Amino acid sequence: MRLYTRTGDTGKTSIIGGRVDKDNIRVEAYGTVDEVNCFVGQALSQLNPELFPDILKDLEKIQHELFDCGGDLANVSKSRPLKLGKEAVTALEARIDTLIEEAPELERFILPGGTPAAASIHLARTVTRRAERLVVSLMKEDADMPLTSLHFLNRLSDYFFALARVINFRMHVKDVEYCRSGKVFRGGKRKDDKQES
Repeated sequence: MRLYTRTGDTGKTSIIGGRVDKDNIRVEAYGTVDEVNCFVGQALSQLNPELFPDILKDLEKIQHELFDCGGDLANVSKSRPLKLGKEAVTALEARIDTLIEEAPELERFILPGGTPAAASIHLARTVTRRAERLVVSLMKEDADMPLTSLHFLNRLSDYFFALARVINFRMHVKDVEYCRSGKVFRGGKRKDDKQES
């Protein structure tokens, strides 16, 4: 098997059902999802299997779902079915609820950091937000884009935020609080009940 084909030497790339420019918003979107997957892989390599068996299982599943998400974003064929289902979104919501219960309650905004694995997950979180923004831009060009990918990425970034806090907590490392503000959370939620969504 050859890794290079020379078919992309003119600035075009193949997607499912066609060819587009390599800087097309669709390519930017699924390429960014691939970037998220890389940071998840990095975090997996940093987590102790004995301390994080549930998290490792979650992240391995999420890696497959990210691959599905990227494939769906690259799919412009009307005949090829999508792979990412609504159950992936529902599962993330359940895991978020569980993780929130485990970590200490928030009082202030936190800065990305703590353990290396938590820092990797924060990187994954921010890149996921970028992927989400790119999908929104793509949807403005393609009205037939399914909403599942957008919903999945939205919940995934929330999951990563909750997960980074749990990783630090299990490693007995405190979150790095943003010290230039007062207490802005009440019972783990923003005082105005408006969390990033």
